[in-house]
Amino acid sequence: MTQRGAAGVATAVAESVQYQGRKASRQGSEQRRQEILDAAMRIVVRDGVRGVRHRAVATEAGVPLSATTYYFKDIDDLLTDTFAQYVERSAAYMAKLWENTEGVLREMVAYGDGSAASRSQLADDIAHMATDYILRQLHNRREYLMAEQAFRQEALLNPRLAVLVRSHQQILLQGTCQFFQVLGSKEPQQDGKVLTAIIGRMEYQGLLNDDEAQAEQDMLGIVSRYMHLVLASV
Repeated sequence: MTQRGAAGVATAVAESVQYQGRKASRQGSEQRRQEILDAAMRIVVRDGVRGVRHRAVATEAGVPLSATTYYFKDIDDLLTDTFAQYVERSAAYMAKLWENTEGVLREMVAYGDGSAASRSQLADDIAHMATDYILRQLHNRREYLMAEQAFRQEALLNPRLAVLVRSHQQILLQGTCQFFQVLGSKEPQQDGKVLTAIIGRMEYQGLLNDDEAQAEQDMLGIVSRYMHLVLASV
């Protein structure tokens, strides 16, 4: 995975997603299948995974009940394909993000002179970059994050969802590991896992908290401290 780079891993994950339900044979039927999956996702965000039922999804999608049972023989297939579509779309989004971020990061590293002051400034800049990413996730992709949390919980009981969750986790993890490789970390895998855990916790807390101004300051302070600790040893 490391040789592919973060963007390559995200692309590979998107391409590897396997759907369980009946395949669409025509363009029109594929559109209907997508409408069903999108409707199921809206229900997950609004009512949780347990709210996904054939009749509820059909009503939400505005299609006959027979359409949902035609494409998905049971709720397990419907849930699996709903999250598979989420992973596929998220992977494609992250592939573009990592491709752009790596270039920016390399420019930031090249601009420094290797001094303690330069590394300190780099730590501050990266902390702002990471915090901005989390805030954009909370503002622009809030529903996706809520769905992700719901599916992660369900994956504890559903082996097929667990496979997808692990694939999805690799996208962010590989990106953070590459992040630290560019920075010259001695332990990019470990540093990447810690930053990934920090981001995951902050996204979850951000979904719970209403005080965005205070949350932003807390995020920036935590990420800044971590990046200063890491870069001090580089």
